[in-house]
Amino acid sequence: MSRTPEVEILDGAMGTQLMARGMQPGESPERWNVDRPNDVLAIHQAYAQAGSQWVTTNTFGAHPMALARHGLEDRTEELVRAAVRVARAAGVQVLGDLGPFGDFLYPVGDADPDEVREGFARVVHAMLAEGVDGIVVETMADPKEAALAVAAARAVNCNLPILATFSFQRRGGSFRTWTGATVDDALTVVRESGVSAIGANCGTDLSLDDYRQLAEELLRLACGTPVVMQANAGAPEVVLGSSPEYRVTPAEYGVFARDLIQLGVSWVGGCCGTSPAHIAAIGQTPPATINPSIS
Repeated sequence: MSRTPEVEILDGAMGTQLMARGMQPGESPERWNVDRPNDVLAIHQAYAQAGSQWVTTNTFGAHPMALARHGLEDRTEELVRAAVRVARAAGVQVLGDLGPFGDFLYPVGDADPDEVREGFARVVHAMLAEGVDGIVVETMADPKEAALAVAAARAVNCNLPILATFSFQRRGGSFRTWTGATVDDALTVVRESGVSAIGANCGTDLSLDDYRQLAEELLRLACGTPVVMQANAGAPEVVLGSSPEYRVTPAEYGVFARDLIQLGVSWVGGCCGTSPAHIAAIGQTPPATINPSIS
């Protein structure tokens, strides 16, 4: 039986949109929040105009440990607060983005879990100071790191929606993160941490058919928790000497999004390679299935 559940429309890629505006490899995207805020705002505004009910702050790499690789750790609060102010100017609800800190937790690596959690809390404090409407913990590979990020957000403020999404690949016929976590492993850990929605984003080698199958598995294992899907615009094609190219068209992405909604996915957006045109195609879904807003 087909379903027409309500769905929240998220935005699409930030990184590939910044690259289209001239961001260079190795450059810190977060610096654009203060150095080129009008470019970041233009991206947010384009997504809002395309139908995104939520835009995501340009803070994917804003964990202090990640910013330290650019010599920007001491500017964490400045860059995060600027990112939220820019996103709020788009006039829709704002999700504060918590991406991976960029290393391995002890005992696999040397990172102290308490220090990692404190770094996430530092970012969330700055986000709340500027008035985010929710938090998204995204592109996670290690369920323990995702749980640390959720715990940090909950400790700072437990009233906002918190989404948690993982990046999966196909390995031996099953979906796993690159640290080896299965879908069930990942979802169980973050569900127990207390989240509003769980799901996936940015599976580098996945086709849209793979993402459909992953959505079915997520829905089966979510135990009633709403599911999020922010797929790439297909698997990237790497051309020597140039940036990866994503071939899925907005029309194809719109069909894919309608499939997800019919399956029962509650939050739909895009990741690498998606654009405002891809998000606009999601909005071509019959209006009765689109949730105007949640508070």
